[in-house]
Amino acid sequence: MGKTLLKTSGVRKIMQKHSIFVVLLIMIIISALLNPNFLRARNITNVAVQLTVATILAYGEMLLIIGGMLDLSCGAVLALSGVLSVSVYKATGDLVLAVGVAILVSVACNMVNALFVAKFRMPAFIVTLAMTMAARGLALLYTKGQNILQIGDYNVFGQGRIGFIPIPVLFLAGISIIIWYIMNQTRLGRSLYAIGGNEEAAVAAGIRVERSKYIAFLINGILVGISGVIFMSRVNAGLPNGAVGYEMEGLTAAIVGGTSFSGGIGTVSGTFAGSFIIGCLNNIMNLQGVDSYVQQVVKGAIIIGAVLYDIRFKNKKSAKVIL
Repeated sequence: MGKTLLKTSGVRKIMQKHSIFVVLLIMIIISALLNPNFLRARNITNVAVQLTVATILAYGEMLLIIGGMLDLSCGAVLALSGVLSVSVYKATGDLVLAVGVAILVSVACNMVNALFVAKFRMPAFIVTLAMTMAARGLALLYTKGQNILQIGDYNVFGQGRIGFIPIPVLFLAGISIIIWYIMNQTRLGRSLYAIGGNEEAAVAAGIRVERSKYIAFLINGILVGISGVIFMSRVNAGLPNGAVGYEMEGLTAAIVGGTSFSGGIGTVSGTFAGSFIIGCLNNIMNLQGVDSYVQQVVKGAIIIGAVLYDIRFKNKKSAKVIL
């Protein structure tokens, strides 16, 4: 009897820990049954490429949310850094310089966010919402509202391949490994979990909270800058109005992947799985011809469901601690 209970408890713990991957597997099986084209190599590759930008943004959101913050400006900053990067490439023909400009612009915007959030203790929601308006306005002002066309070899970042592997997928793989290492093997990662869990306790423990927040926004800036390069490269143009709503794509992937809006909880693997769950759902709905408006309703329901689950899970955990 005791052994049976231990086995049941062990299975339950494994299911709780890896439930997001079970959901992803079920999603893939259902999608394959609904449409035989879903599991074709070309479709799977397209899904992976399409998810690259959203997943990279989701890593930035995850990192910030774990630390008790968030970023509503990543879509607008992506557009600003992307159009400036494309413009620099057209003027110089230097791909390295163009990528550097994208990252530099994005990091600068995120450092402004960090200044007000970490130094002046303003809510990240308000600060990044203001940055959304400013960055989008600057992108439109710089381009006079016009798209930048004929970008030449710049499209290699989003459309090129090394062998049979798309370059965006290689970017995603490399970034996934780096973010996993940061969150699991570095002092910064441990600090962010502590800050998001209880900032006052983190301060009492000697954690440099302000410094950790600055570094978190710095990393987010690098990720958004890289996303800007890949996005503009994929669409083969500099779009000042591009990536509208991409901040919600990133937030949705992070939340569905188990990142708690309350802070202190989240994993890279969960965020990765969450992003692919959303991607598979989008793909199968497109293959089945589901109306785009209906798709938005489904995504909204998923966000509500994920947040509700997070709240109930935390309440249960708190009740156990009290008992």
